[in-house]
Amino acid sequence: MPPKNSDLVNNTVKDPYIFEFISLNNNYKEQELEYNMVSKIKDVLLELGKGFSFVGNQYKISIDNQDFYIDLLFYHLELRCYIVVELKAGEFKPEYVGQIGFYVTAVDKLLQKEYDNPTIGLLLCREKNRVTVDWSLQSTNVPIGVSTYKLNKYIPKDILDKLPTEEEINLHIDMENGDNNE
Repeated sequence: MPPKNSDLVNNTVKDPYIFEFISLNNNYKEQELEYNMVSKIKDVLLELGKGFSFVGNQYKISIDNQDFYIDLLFYHLELRCYIVVELKAGEFKPEYVGQIGFYVTAVDKLLQKEYDNPTIGLLLCREKNRVTVDWSLQSTNVPIGVSTYKLNKYIPKDILDKLPTEEEINLHIDMENGDNNE
């Protein structure tokens, strides 16, 4: 018997995802987050966990002459299903469930093969309220997980320029070790 949708989501989604290798200022836009994730896709795949493979970003799906774009699309090799990822730069809102539910259904109808398990939706939001998420998900039968993410703390360029480089730190460490050996 195939696993239930809720089991697929619960065994795939962790919370929070830690994307410390991405540094953005506090007023970033979803497109900036997506661009940084794609440019560091190897690190993103390692954080997502074993079995994820990258299919594409801004993955276009067309329905009745309308184009829609999925932020990030993955295929999970062990679960044998697509994973639709929608990125949100702010707090979770109930209407996001409808958007990702639509994308999950579209992928099931347009991409899923007979040997694939149902597509899983993953909403990555900066913040979430557990009750709001729980109540929003109660009205859907589509497998959706909502998780938060953490980014590296942004260091403004004027401060970053004043910090020592890796080479300067290593030189200082070498000098300290040299002094201790004499």
